[in-house]
Amino acid sequence: MLPVIRVGQARVTAGLDHRPRLDMASHRAVFGFPPALPAAELVAICEQVDLRGRGGAAFPVASKLRAVLTATGQGKRRSVVVVNCAEGEPGSAKDKMLLARAPHLVLDGAMVAASALHASEIVVAVAGDGPHVRSVTDAVAADGALARKVRVVSVPDRFVSGESGALINAINGKPALPPGIKTRASDRGAHGMPTLLSNAETFAQLAVLAVLGPAGYATVGTAHEPGTVMLTVGGSVSRPAVVEAPYGVPLGHVLDVCGAQLPSAVLVGGYHGMWLPADVAYNALVSRAGLAVAGGTLGAGVVLVLGQDTCPLGEVTRVAGYLAMQSSGQCGPCKLGLPAVSRSLEAITVGAGGVDELDALRRATAGVRGRGACSHPDGAANFVASALDVFAGDLTEHMFRGTCGRPIRGFLPLPADSRDKRLRVDWTRCRGHGLCGRLVPELIELDEHGYPRVHQVPVPFWLSKDATQAVDMCPALALSLTEDKVEPPATAAVSTLGELPSPMSLQGRQQPQAVLTGRAWRRADLDAAEAWLAELGGRDLSGPR
Repeated sequence: MLPVIRVGQARVTAGLDHRPRLDMASHRAVFGFPPALPAAELVAICEQVDLRGRGGAAFPVASKLRAVLTATGQGKRRSVVVVNCAEGEPGSAKDKMLLARAPHLVLDGAMVAASALHASEIVVAVAGDGPHVRSVTDAVAADGALARKVRVVSVPDRFVSGESGALINAINGKPALPPGIKTRASDRGAHGMPTLLSNAETFAQLAVLAVLGPAGYATVGTAHEPGTVMLTVGGSVSRPAVVEAPYGVPLGHVLDVCGAQLPSAVLVGGYHGMWLPADVAYNALVSRAGLAVAGGTLGAGVVLVLGQDTCPLGEVTRVAGYLAMQSSGQCGPCKLGLPAVSRSLEAITVGAGGVDELDALRRATAGVRGRGACSHPDGAANFVASALDVFAGDLTEHMFRGTCGRPIRGFLPLPADSRDKRLRVDWTRCRGHGLCGRLVPELIELDEHGYPRVHQVPVPFWLSKDATQAVDMCPALALSLTEDKVEPPATAAVSTLGELPSPMSLQGRQQPQAVLTGRAWRRADLDAAEAWLAELGGRDLSGPR
């Protein structure tokens, strides 16, 4: 787990410099008991300090509270409070840190809201199986009132699982996918009841606000954005950390504290955020308004520094491929648009794309905006489009020289999952039938000769069935699914994104185990039998069949 660094006065991280985790007794010693506030007063103090959600959209908490109150007839109907700690963004760690080290603060905020709304239940939605899950489960069990009110629910650990509609579906026992038609959780959420949904940091800030009051809460920050904000700072830094800082502090100060190393650019807002040139980022203020003026967004508070010793375009391409595969695959922009963006980026990065490919990339990026079932395509488009602007010089080098000459070091974090499956082609068997490209165009495109060019990304869950069908129906049985653990490329050249390793480079390395299905199993059995018969008869069957 990342360490915690504080810039200025501690608020939600108070007490964490003395203890690795605040149990109930130590939490009460630091924060005391939050007051029970009626709904009108809770709405008023949230409005007075303009408390915003910290999950990315920065929606006013007072507006959410009012919407739930309206839907319940001012508390006459039952409602639910949901703490969103799915945190599927690979670069974000603040919510998991809060649940792991200060779970009672998050639960206090949820209880304050539940009491004001007369909510019947509090649901804490978690992903993964790390210390944050054990910590919040233990915190609930340690308090009788919490044990009667709070339920901890596990959701899939995927990028889009934290989207409000996907999270509500998961809580309701449905697949964790965004609904096709947008429904506000405040109208119909968990169990079909009006629901107040915010992330873990938002509820922690709500608890601090209830304890300090509006005047005490506003003693730090800016006049228009009082209080503190949690940032997850990573990438090319010597001290990656979760940072609590007051609104209005220069981002450059935060980067210096974390030991940023010669950045070429800084990503603010995470993988749905925007790239800023290094000089612009250092002069920007950590606030919604300050980052907007600089051309960025605060988002969920993810700040990733990109050093000068890695290929920027290669780093962006890795993440774009990840975002394309992490979609739900249920709308056109996600199913077709994001894979097209990823393919064009990959072609340019490996030196196989020119001006036409760049034009296709820009059109594909623009084409996914505002047309998805959720905000995932728009966020991915922001990430890519801002990269094309900030890394224009590197883009030119790749288009006209084939490379920028720097390796891809994997500074931008991506989850490593040993269960990832990828499509592989046995080139000794492939005859260019092209059927695979028609069955899974999101993963395979055909070159001018009809031979497949496999997009080197994990097969997403929504394409597993199609990928298996492509393997089974390959006339030459040249296609297979492999399971391998993807490691960040420490010194690999940029061309490794799109090229197959040579046979010589594979000597002495353990090969991924092929996952054969259907007809491929039968062909494997036949190959083994033929080899056995050849050995008995002295015949050589190693040549082409």
